[in-house]
Amino acid sequence: MKLRKFTARLCCFCFLLTLTLSLTAVAQDKEKVDYDMINKIRYEGFHNSKIMQIATGLFEEIGARLTGSPNMKRANEWTRDQLTGFGMSNAHLEPWSPFGRGWSNEYINVRMLSPDVATFIAYPKAWTPGTGDGPVHSQVVRVTVRLTSVGDFQQDLAKYKGKLAGKIVLFGDDVDQVMSSEPLAKRYDEKGLEEIEHYQIPGGPVNPAFRDFATRARLARELSAFFDEEKPLAVIDRSRGAIGGGTVFVQQGGSYKVGLTVATPWITMAGEHWDRIAHILADKKDVDLEVTVKNTFYDADTQWDTIAEIPGTDKKDEIVMIGAHLDSWHTGTGATDNGAGTIVMMEAMRILKALDIKPRRTIRIGLWSGEEEGLLGSAWYVIHHYGNRPEYKDPARKGDPAVRSRENGPLTMTPDQKREQSKVSVYFNVDNGSGKIRGVYMQENAAVQPIFEAWMKPFHDLGMNTLTMRNTGGTDHLSFDAVGIPGFQFIQDPLEYETRTHHSNMDVYDRLQQEDLKQMAVIVASWVYMASQREEMFPRKPIEKELPPPPAR
Repeated sequence: MKLRKFTARLCCFCFLLTLTLSLTAVAQDKEKVDYDMINKIRYEGFHNSKIMQIATGLFEEIGARLTGSPNMKRANEWTRDQLTGFGMSNAHLEPWSPFGRGWSNEYINVRMLSPDVATFIAYPKAWTPGTGDGPVHSQVVRVTVRLTSVGDFQQDLAKYKGKLAGKIVLFGDDVDQVMSSEPLAKRYDEKGLEEIEHYQIPGGPVNPAFRDFATRARLARELSAFFDEEKPLAVIDRSRGAIGGGTVFVQQGGSYKVGLTVATPWITMAGEHWDRIAHILADKKDVDLEVTVKNTFYDADTQWDTIAEIPGTDKKDEIVMIGAHLDSWHTGTGATDNGAGTIVMMEAMRILKALDIKPRRTIRIGLWSGEEEGLLGSAWYVIHHYGNRPEYKDPARKGDPAVRSRENGPLTMTPDQKREQSKVSVYFNVDNGSGKIRGVYMQENAAVQPIFEAWMKPFHDLGMNTLTMRNTGGTDHLSFDAVGIPGFQFIQDPLEYETRTHHSNMDVYDRLQQEDLKQMAVIVASWVYMASQREEMFPRKPIEKELPPPPAR
């Protein structure tokens, strides 16, 4: 009897499993995969690639592209002209505003005059002033301030009041320099990809790290104002991280907004060189530094996104979009963040045009500026074409930046925006360095899974086989996702993105991985082509309901 029951249950289980697999297969079979076109795309992308030539022009000949700088405008114009040369239609620069002040660094030199003579690796922080017409030199004063609580912060500042004028400040805490025992670069193994596949259920208590981050950010602004009042000649902090090796991670030290410019030169120094100064000071010896910084500010309230397209045929009023951010920070040449995404998207468009495809839907590329300052370029584009989510602030959860996002506000659309928004089928984004594509973050859109499963099959041999329902953030697909347009970021091998190149002086051409970039361009070209040919538009998630108003005070 028990054997019969077991056999019956086993048969039932096998039937259900077969039915599930059959339904999945039917869903996948419904998705047409044009293997003939994929063969052509693979051949063009692997045998006739132009991606490294594009990289040379953008990174080696133009270089860093801080939003608001002359190099950013050069990059806008250069990408527009390159896309025109590839045969794109309607290649143009779409202006957006307001931005604020532009900034660039022309020269920096930091050297020790005593007790030894040495030149140090250092870079100015963006949107901070220079040292004037020439070098300044002075003794170094060590300043440490706790940014964890208001009480400790105010107590620490009081110790330095009236003692910093005319000095050069060495700012920050000591860091134990360690020998790297782990590789700086790595790829996802099966275990790593399996972890990404697992969905993380949202909710629960607010992460205390969010509140700490908000507190530190506010106190850092107050610290900057304190230095402006005390008038040191310059403030030098230490590059983050304990590995070092001459890598300097640098972002901004002041605001790009008009009227909020800091008055003190801020500099970030390589960890090993900062440590040398700190060690001498700890030994109760004086250190004299000479610092020369030449920075220039610009009127840059108007900025631009680069837009171009391949016109569609019978569904030409419907749009499939790809994009990446073109801007970067100022110390390297922005090769992996996010020059890699930019040249992949440009190469994908070149491949499709070289094959003289006739897509049903119009294929459009957007190369965004202002991403590093908060997705400004893509958000402006979305707001003025598709809809808007004003920033929503909940006083009950003050200090949690997760609730201070455009994504949380109510969606509003004019009739024209609603019409345009309804015509965009999908947006694909690349912005995680130079590592090859391993899969897709589906942004909690379960309906796209059978589509992507079918589309991944021709690329299993290239290492693409992972889908996850997880959301991923921090880049321009969020601007589209926020207004109900299916927007996706690819899963990429991390390589040395966080350990070496992200926002650092080592974000340069030599960190690019040529074979990975070719793989990425081939996959993007194939996916955007298949999206343009689908009979139906991409399935959409429900747009979140308007949040309740904040409680009355």
